[in-house]
Amino acid sequence: MALFKKRTAGKPGEWYYCLEHKKVEEGPECPAKNRFGPYATREEAAHAMDTARERNLEWETDPRWHDRPRPEEGRD
Repeated sequence: MALFKKRTAGKPGEWYYCLEHKKVEEGPECPAKNRFGPYATREEAAHAMDTARERNLEWETDPRWHDRPRPEEGRD
């Protein structure tokens, strides 16, 4: 008995964006490494790349995610 089953068929209402085929799919059709999701709606999945771009920009400009320079030790 397998501990984890490989799910090949998606559930109705689960939406994904396939990075390889650049399309929205209902249920996971492509491997997890090639998709974003799940999303609640087809519309959200269609905007997955925009959402990722916005989140990346927020992360890149968030000072909490960047190391602060350490004061140089031993300098007078």
